[in-house]
Amino acid sequence: GKLISKHPSSIVMDPLSDARVIDSWHTNAAAWSDIVRDQGVESRRLVTDAVVVDAVRSCSPRRVLDLGCGEGWLSRRLAEQGVDVLGIDAIPELVRRATEAGGARYEVATYEELASRTFDAPFDLVVANFSLIGATAVDDVVRRVPEWLVPGGRLVVQTVHPLVAVGDLPYETGWRPGSWSGFPSTFTDPAPWFFRTTADWLALVIGAGLELESMREPLHPTTRRPASLLILARRPVGPAR
Repeated sequence: GKLISKHPSSIVMDPLSDARVIDSWHTNAAAWSDIVRDQGVESRRLVTDAVVVDAVRSCSPRRVLDLGCGEGWLSRRLAEQGVDVLGIDAIPELVRRATEAGGARYEVATYEELASRTFDAPFDLVVANFSLIGATAVDDVVRRVPEWLVPGGRLVVQTVHPLVAVGDLPYETGWRPGSWSGFPSTFTDPAPWFFRTTADWLALVIGAGLELESMREPLHPTTRRPASLLILARRPVGPAR
């Protein structure tokens, strides 16, 4: 992350940066693990968990990379269905909890580290479920995805829907301060996040050399507003560029 020097003897981290995202998740790893395992996030319980599982299952993958796996719920769910899953996350505490729960293989790695990573065998599918939060780090890791996929392999991205997430701010791609509004007091130091318009989400995926297959906007059953944006893209059958 970018460092800002406010005084020769005082260097502070940029409050809107990829590094601050990681810093916040170190702080909140335990609280996040607990609320996910208790199904304490309504939109996940009612809509988005099932949406991402169904999207992955519809592709019938045998080998999956769970990118930003957190405490591992999705990796475990897929492994229960016979999928060979590798979950990777930047936060050691989340990976420790995922490993203890079992079901899949897990590794600690940041997106910056993954941007230069190769794997011994390609994946049929890479899934990123609400885990593409940052800016440059996300750009760089998504560009590598085609090289990790078999020809015809898929990328599934689920993220907050820009229409809902924009709030009262301008509909422009850029950093936003974080908030734990609606979450328990056990959550502190909210992570900033990099807001992207729908067009820029598509540009990110297509710019990596993937072909858009579908885009879904699942609705919350009560509010009838989009609970998420889900993008399914495919590596062309041919050399990854």
